[in-house]
Amino acid sequence: MKRRSLLAAGSAALTLPAWPLEFAAPHPPAAMRVSTDRIVDIAVGIRPFRAQGPRIESQKRFGKTVIHHYGHGGSGWSLSWGSAQRALALLQASGAKPGERVAVIGCGAIGLTTARTLQQAGHKVRLYAKDRPPLVHSSAATGLWTPDSRIVASEHASEPWMVSWEAMARASFKVHQGYLGLPSGPVEWHDGYVVSDEGFNAPLGGHVGEPDYPDLAGRVADLRPQGKAMAADEHPFRTPHVRRFTQLVFNIPAYQRLLLDDFARDGGELVQREFRSPREFARLPEKCVVNCTGDGARLLLGDASMTPVRGQTAHLVPQPEVDYALIYRGQNVVALPRRDGLLVAAMGEHDFGNDDLRPDRAHSEDAVRRLARLF
Repeated sequence: MKRRSLLAAGSAALTLPAWPLEFAAPHPPAAMRVSTDRIVDIAVGIRPFRAQGPRIESQKRFGKTVIHHYGHGGSGWSLSWGSAQRALALLQASGAKPGERVAVIGCGAIGLTTARTLQQAGHKVRLYAKDRPPLVHSSAATGLWTPDSRIVASEHASEPWMVSWEAMARASFKVHQGYLGLPSGPVEWHDGYVVSDEGFNAPLGGHVGEPDYPDLAGRVADLRPQGKAMAADEHPFRTPHVRRFTQLVFNIPAYQRLLLDDFARDGGELVQREFRSPREFARLPEKCVVNCTGDGARLLLGDASMTPVRGQTAHLVPQPEVDYALIYRGQNVVALPRRDGLLVAAMGEHDFGNDDLRPDRAHSEDAVRRLARLF
């Protein structure tokens, strides 16, 4: 087709009729094929919970400026960029100049996004890590945008703290928008459904040893499109109570690979190294060190304020036709349509305070069976 003909055809296609357009009703969600024989992988990671909220502070140690940046609970990926901006501000306040090389320790969600944030501010970055993706705890995360997941205990959630948290959540959300639409799909919007047997006002039981958490969702409600209750003929679930929602989902393997590629492209260096004592910071050639060791800070620094929270996820064979998330309220099951597989997660009764990294297949199989009852 000649260019003039192509333009004419495009112009005609853009001519809108004078009457309202009719749109086809959305198709009902495809049923998930959930059975224990479709489990192809089980991953276990540790959420680094800190009752006071993330530790983001600067101190002088061993002749270095050490900026601690860890303790994000189940909100590491969700809060990462906004939190990294706080760490950058502390680095700049210490007198570090653009072009100066900075050490970042840790290659999880917080370490990677902190390294990229420092690079974007003009710093040269050397990333030190014992492990790299997919062997870091962040690789086992669920991948749902949850900036309020195990982020602080209610007793420490003062109004100033909540204002600061909201600013970090909004700043992080803004950066995530820049990763939408990329070929590898590192960040995507998905519709989802919360389903319940007892109704949404029924109380939920907690887990052994867990504190109360503040209700922070209302502060960022405008960032999550509001859903609605659904009638029985609008969904395929065998449960009487269903609400629709829309939320960001992270395809974590693609996201990690993209961050590592961008880090290397901008001159970043990745050094495999394990730190057994903070005194080893003194031997680093960099004057400024950003400590993003997550749960590792519990042993490295002897930080008694940290509590490990075990998390296990099962990957089922991918189902491209399933494009929605599913939360089974009261049954402690979450399913996400990630590109690397249909992911099924469920908290165990004794996961809080537990740093056992051994997979428990029976636990994942039980979660899959509970999910299967919905279809």
